[in-house]
Amino acid sequence: MLLQKKTRIISSQQQVIRYDIESNEQINKVSEKKLLDTFESIISDFKLVILSDYGKGVITNDVAHEIIKIANSSKIRVIVDPKGSDYSKYSSAYLLTPNKKEACEATGINISDEESLKDALIHLKDVCKLHTSIITLSEDGIAIFDDHYRSHPTTAREVFDVTGAGDTVIAAIGYALASNQDIDSAVLLANLAAGIVVGKIGSATTSFEELHRFEALLKSPDIEKNIFPVEELRRVLGDLRQSKKKIIFTNGCFDILHVGHVKYLAEAKKLGDILIVGINSDDSVRRLKGKTRPINSLKDRAHIIASLKSVDYVISFEEDTPIELIKVISPDILVKGGDYKAKDVIGKEFAKELVLIDFIENKSTSKIIQRIQKTS
Repeated sequence: MLLQKKTRIISSQQQVIRYDIESNEQINKVSEKKLLDTFESIISDFKLVILSDYGKGVITNDVAHEIIKIANSSKIRVIVDPKGSDYSKYSSAYLLTPNKKEACEATGINISDEESLKDALIHLKDVCKLHTSIITLSEDGIAIFDDHYRSHPTTAREVFDVTGAGDTVIAAIGYALASNQDIDSAVLLANLAAGIVVGKIGSATTSFEELHRFEALLKSPDIEKNIFPVEELRRVLGDLRQSKKKIIFTNGCFDILHVGHVKYLAEAKKLGDILIVGINSDDSVRRLKGKTRPINSLKDRAHIIASLKSVDYVISFEEDTPIELIKVISPDILVKGGDYKAKDVIGKEFAKELVLIDFIENKSTSKIIQRIQKTS
């Protein structure tokens, strides 16, 4: 058997070319039967089947036909990432995910505008007896036709490497459909996931945490990088806990960021996987520090903290203390400065562990402000 090998040439963090060494020799009838027998014996364990046809000889015409037949008889949907120009082998699948070029070759329709795109979708749906017809359009998103036509735009911001984008799309659509979401929700999820992976180098994956963060960024231009409102943070926390990440929480005003803050936060991050930083709102700072504070607005303070490598998420709170926020987060580790005594730390009862980290001596916002006032 010939070695299957893909070689990618990367320049300036972008893939510029790929060349493959491969074989497309089809498997024999004995292998087909073994594959289909195994498939039929386990089909009841699954909610949906994805056929990703790379044209390397495994998904023969007979294999494709039988897999779809077996799945349909069990009322389990089959979605297909097709290969080649003859899509008859995928007849009666739930949907196919060809890109624009592939759809042109399979239908013989030159997709040049919305009308020809709609014609190609309808042609695929009718000829291949699909429930839903979709065509992926790279930077233009994904088009759908079931009983009517619509399209959803892409969400990518930067494209470094398109490796695996098609796999990401069909995986996301499959997950969403298996979770009983409708096709439009599935396509929106696929666009989000693909928008993330094309911004990475190489064969990349994404996570629900990244999806929630990216979705929040797209929804609100005021939310940058990892500055989250509490409703978005609740969603992310569920994914973090499911993946068993150790969550650290700390808080402060962080009015004028100085080396003491930076080193304190770096030490806090070393205690676990995810560091969430709570920041007092402007009104909260005024109540705590006086009417001349804060020097910097909440937006500025949050963006500066969010830019630190040690910080994963930033969230503000209006109250004088972060106790309600700590209740929501229920961190594995609550971190405060060494000048606190354990009995004085608010919210420690909602954390698994309290850790006190010493501040750097003579480094504080108040002292910086005093020095500025003396020299002005």
